[in-house]
Amino acid sequence: MKNPLATVVSWQIETGQLDGWTAYHLAAGAFLCKIFQWLNFSDLWCVLGVLVVGIAWEVFEWYIENYEPYRTKIRWAYNTMADIVVETAIAWWMVL
Repeated sequence: MKNPLATVVSWQIETGQLDGWTAYHLAAGAFLCKIFQWLNFSDLWCVLGVLVVGIAWEVFEWYIENYEPYRTKIRWAYNTMADIVVETAIAWWMVL
């Protein structure tokens, strides 16, 4: 029997959700959240700040690269959503 977690991870890699940059987005989300905490933002604004910066970064990426590094728009969409989710999720986890 195949491990269910391995199945999910394989699917995420195949669809472009997990790539070499996912860890950087995770680290950026944690770093930005910590900066917002040092600036005495409320927990909600720490998470929203990371979300806003993440969305702005993805818009910047689209402007510079379009979807071409991902080969298809579907893979680009999966990757973009995954990047925003991981950076926002780590910020949410940090303020719990």
